[in-house]
Amino acid sequence: MKKYKSFQDIMIFVLPFLLFYPKESEAQSVTSRSARERISINKDWKFMKYASAEEADDLIYDVRPEVTDARDDKPADAKPTEAVEVAADRQVLKPWILPTGNDFIKDSSQQYKRPAGNPGEDFSFVKSGFDDSDWKDVNLPHDWAIKGPFLEGWDAEVGGGMGRLPSPGVAWYRKKIFVPETDKDKSVFLDIEGAMSYAMVWINGKLAGGWPYGYSSWRLNLTPYLDFGQENQIAIRLDNPPNSSRWYPGGGIYRNVWLVKTNPVHVGHWGTFIKSKNVSENSAELDLEVAIANDSEEETVVKTTTKVFSLNQNAEKSKDPVAVFDEIEKKVPAKGSIKIEDSVTIENPELWGPPPTQTPNLYVAETTIKQNGQIVDTYTTQFGIRSVEFDPEKGVIVNGEPIFIKGVNQHHDLGALGAAFNKRAAERQLEELKEMGVNAIRMAHNPPAPELLDLTDKMGFLVVDEIFDSWERKKTPLDFHLIFPEWHEQDLRALVRRDRNNPSVIMWSIGNEVGEQYTGEEGAKIARGLRSIVNEEDPTRPITASFNYAKPDMPITEVMQVINLNYQGEGIRNAPAYDHLEGINTPPLYPDFHEKFPDKTIISSENAAAVSSRGTYVFPVTEGISAPVSDTTGGDPGNDYVSAYGLYTTPFGASPDKVFASIDKHPYVAGGFVWSGWDYLGEPTPYYLARSSYFGVIDLAGFKKDRFYLYQSRWRPDYPMAHILPHWNWTERMGEITPVHVYTSGDEAELFLNGESLGRKKKGKYEYRLRWDDVVYEPGELKVIAYKNGEKWAEDIVRTTGEPAALKISADREEIKANGKDLAFITVEVVDEDGLTVPTANNNIQFEVEGPAEIVATDNGDPTNMTPFPSHQRKAFNGKALVIVRPLKGKTGEIKVKANAVQLKNSEVIIKSNSDNEL
Repeated sequence: MKKYKSFQDIMIFVLPFLLFYPKESEAQSVTSRSARERISINKDWKFMKYASAEEADDLIYDVRPEVTDARDDKPADAKPTEAVEVAADRQVLKPWILPTGNDFIKDSSQQYKRPAGNPGEDFSFVKSGFDDSDWKDVNLPHDWAIKGPFLEGWDAEVGGGMGRLPSPGVAWYRKKIFVPETDKDKSVFLDIEGAMSYAMVWINGKLAGGWPYGYSSWRLNLTPYLDFGQENQIAIRLDNPPNSSRWYPGGGIYRNVWLVKTNPVHVGHWGTFIKSKNVSENSAELDLEVAIANDSEEETVVKTTTKVFSLNQNAEKSKDPVAVFDEIEKKVPAKGSIKIEDSVTIENPELWGPPPTQTPNLYVAETTIKQNGQIVDTYTTQFGIRSVEFDPEKGVIVNGEPIFIKGVNQHHDLGALGAAFNKRAAERQLEELKEMGVNAIRMAHNPPAPELLDLTDKMGFLVVDEIFDSWERKKTPLDFHLIFPEWHEQDLRALVRRDRNNPSVIMWSIGNEVGEQYTGEEGAKIARGLRSIVNEEDPTRPITASFNYAKPDMPITEVMQVINLNYQGEGIRNAPAYDHLEGINTPPLYPDFHEKFPDKTIISSENAAAVSSRGTYVFPVTEGISAPVSDTTGGDPGNDYVSAYGLYTTPFGASPDKVFASIDKHPYVAGGFVWSGWDYLGEPTPYYLARSSYFGVIDLAGFKKDRFYLYQSRWRPDYPMAHILPHWNWTERMGEITPVHVYTSGDEAELFLNGESLGRKKKGKYEYRLRWDDVVYEPGELKVIAYKNGEKWAEDIVRTTGEPAALKISADREEIKANGKDLAFITVEVVDEDGLTVPTANNNIQFEVEGPAEIVATDNGDPTNMTPFPSHQRKAFNGKALVIVRPLKGKTGEIKVKANAVQLKNSEVIIKSNSDNEL
């Protein structure tokens, strides 16, 4: 094993993209320029969605069970049920699709053989000559449902559970690509990072394959179907079932699509794996695996070498390598593949770790393959060097430092932008979470977009990468359980191979609250099979699954390498306020799991499930620290709002205060993940006539709820802050008791109303907020002064405002990139004559844009608002509204965004759109 000294000492914090992804080419004519090309084909697709299921064609993947119970407002912790058997009564295309996943089936005897024939070849949509000129023009990523309209009422085709948007249905995408004659000796692949769902792909009228799970990334080999030197027709059919999800799934090809060209001998799909071991500040050993594929008809000899470079904050690699693996010579069989392995040691490595105490440094490895003395492939892999240990007493230890998990769960939608992935929108979500003190993300409950992991790598978040919400038992009639038996291995191996080089990923989660918790040894057998798959693909990270029912003595819990508990740690429906509720009833179980598994780390993988509407307060306020929301406790059934005091939860949940206390009483718990970080589309517990959730600490538009400051006060103890709630516009409550709560990172505080002290209070043991529950309302000024260790620490002031007088507009950034993908998030507040935000204002606001940009969507964070997201008009919700603006590609200059409202002083903001190289 060779040793090389690192001469780079650059601390890396920002890296926008994996270097594995070259800069997108917008060229629609794909020409031969290098040994490996990865070309975006996101632009200029034709799209058509059938108006109804009855009108759809019969090119189905498989038959499905009849839906006899379409209710989507069932409790989230309802017991999953058995699958329904159904026999095919017509031709299905599944036998032609299954072979697409063969590379991810380890046992070759279990791989699928494609039948003879070419289903669909006579269908007009797959033919090159079909006239699709009247179809819609779309660019990818594309979510066909997000523009709405929202479907309202209890009898709507899509209810609140799936977001009241028209995501179910059958649709087609078509695009022509020209592949030159000079590429006839190349291998050409189509890489789809996410298509919702049951995707099937025809090339020049031939069924090439597909993939049913909408969250998976996958590849098709197009080479056998292409006409080189001519235009080639791609046709993709998607079929998104109704009643298939517990949240908004989106619809369409909602992630990036690439054309990848290589020589016949090349690094295989997701074909590298770099593992770190014996990591310290002085040295680290790197183990390298490279899978090499040979698509040619002849055996060949190749020489492979890999060089490692450090990366600076601009994603620029070091001039010279910091390590070089030995050149290895191997034979690769015809139509086969091999794997090579090597090791090297780096001295003084720049370690990847979570801020603020560590820095997320990154490296890139360049793997080169030579054949007959010529370079035939170059493949880059971004990675980080770090050690992660899971200790049953100290929790998660990164590079020798215990890191308490301050995490949130995140669904995949981006609010008003829907499921269509956008890097800037995802980055904004992470930025706000980081401001709150978050250091970890659990991907709930499906594989994320690969670019999201690029962001967590660069920003230093720890990630639980999760794949399934159900196994063989179902939660909704047409969810993933339908395809789990035939596809779980392919989906799971594909996820691990795709994401195993991301240093932010510290754990694989194979399931969330699966029904197999209830099936004893039968469920444990499935879990062992999934664990075996993951451990084969990546032995460096533990596996887990999140349990809301399984107890320490149940066989499925024994399978897990880390114990992840949903709500069971603080207890489910066991406090007095919850005694009357039906459903799972569990006492606090941290001690039981710790006693049963003294050698395993315990994490609260899902906790709280508190609910609230931003800026809405309901009286009276519960005297306890946690209560289930109802129409008479914390809920406002007339408006479908929930009080923002942060004390009200779902029936199975607990307030942040109760969660904090439970974890503090059991210091061996490694921390946890709040449900949820941001509001998301769908699952609007407790009011299913709404369209989006109430769970978020941040609302759907990105505005902070009061709970944000409660978490910030706990997770950023060294950050001086204080926050008062509620607002102080209560003319209708003159002389009535209006409780005032304060969140602060200090240890005590004094509250003043119009200059008169209402008392100084100190946090007691297991107390996380300060409460003045007997304040009698009078208009004026509330002021709190917080103290820490006896010294003044922070203050906050809330004032009674005047009537709405003007709009105040502000942008999240002054400059954006003119690449057609960047976004500006612009907040509009309704203010009084003194510039104070009026917390009850709901004025209707009209948005306009001048210059090289367009309005993409508007929102206000109100889960009951049914105005379609593309609307340029939006009511303020409790004083605020949002407009999202996208620059036009290649057009630079000033962008002026205006906000207008009747009888209010209007406002505008100017942002600058620059070319990429100016930023």
